[in-house]
Amino acid sequence: MEATTFCVSPSTLAVRSSAIVARRSASADRSVGSAADSGKDWLIIDDLVDTGRTAQEVRRLLPEAHFATVYAKPAGRPLVDTFITEVSQDTWILFPWDIEPQFIQPISKRL
Repeated sequence: MEATTFCVSPSTLAVRSSAIVARRSASADRSVGSAADSGKDWLIIDDLVDTGRTAQEVRRLLPEAHFATVYAKPAGRPLVDTFITEVSQDTWILFPWDIEPQFIQPISKRL
């Protein structure tokens, strides 16, 4: 089984050429979304679709890909094929990778 990754920069919605190069095999590089590949048989997984701006870029690059997210907000919901949980547009989701670790003194030391 092969895995191919690519990155869309949501802060600028600019897809840099170095970010959209995908490796299909050890010997062949190609650009994602080229005329040769519309995304058929691709699975795109994201943690969250919010406003849908990043999802629109992914759809532009790979229109036939199956797009799955864990969380979907109403503005981006129409752009995904599968999601696990729909949340309101104003809900802030705090992911573990967004949290800075903080030391908490063990309970035994606080007594």
